[in-house]
Amino acid sequence: MLSVIIVIIVLIIDQWSKISCASALDLGEKIDVIKGVFSISYVENRGAAFGMLQNARVFFLIATIITCSALIYFMIKEYKRMPAAMHISLALILAGALGNFIDRAILGYVRDMLYFELIDFPVFNVADSAICIGAALLVIDVLFFKGKAYIDSLNKKHESRNDDGNDKKEGN
Repeated sequence: MLSVIIVIIVLIIDQWSKISCASALDLGEKIDVIKGVFSISYVENRGAAFGMLQNARVFFLIATIITCSALIYFMIKEYKRMPAAMHISLALILAGALGNFIDRAILGYVRDMLYFELIDFPVFNVADSAICIGAALLVIDVLFFKGKAYIDSLNKKHESRNDDGNDKKEGN
């Protein structure tokens, strides 16, 4: 249930911020929040992270459907066994992917608006942030916390099966 709440909240914040920015600013227009450090700058991204793979909309839509379907399946299948931090991190990744999917499916591009001028970081949005934060939490959990034991248990479960998918029995 926590995962569903996270996905809904992130999607609402993401879509609200995109709609607000697109209605308040013209394409390419910028509002300084902290001059020379951070601004709101409305851009339309037809590619992936950092503008790579421009105009590959169909590829992104298909890849997102496959990825989100796999995430949802895994999150449901492993719901009771998965640590809370992993639920949170996967929910953030799922929400971010869905937020950008909505833009691509409806508009043909993703609306970005957050710009850290100080380091000249590419313009991004709330969905991108959710994906990055979720991925970072997932890595930290798997490397240092309960996620490590969980992944180890999955590996042991996988190793206990033979090539036919049947459990190994002693004496075989």
